[in-house]
Amino acid sequence: MSTITDPIIDSWYKDLENNLIFKVLTIEDKGDTIDVQYLDGDLGSYDKESWYSSTIDFIEAPEDWSAPFDDMEEDDLGYSDTDMHRQGFDDLSSGDWLDD
Repeated sequence: MSTITDPIIDSWYKDLENNLIFKVLTIEDKGDTIDVQYLDGDLGSYDKESWYSSTIDFIEAPEDWSAPFDDMEEDDLGYSDTDMHRQGFDDLSSGDWLDD
């Protein structure tokens, strides 16, 4: 079986033959290279010929996908918990939560 899935930047894939999970970082047309980062943080690359001759399939982002991206800012994760912390606080006066 060979890969029929085209590489897409920022999408997650699994190399079924080698049991490797990775995210596509860049696709270089001139160099014919697909740069990836594996779930464990290691960097790698595929040339287009090896991509399409491998057993690579598209997957959903892993639950803890941000672990290998140690330089990632919290805002880059695509969600924010500020709404959970602020909900209802705008309607409270300081006397509602401070003891005398």
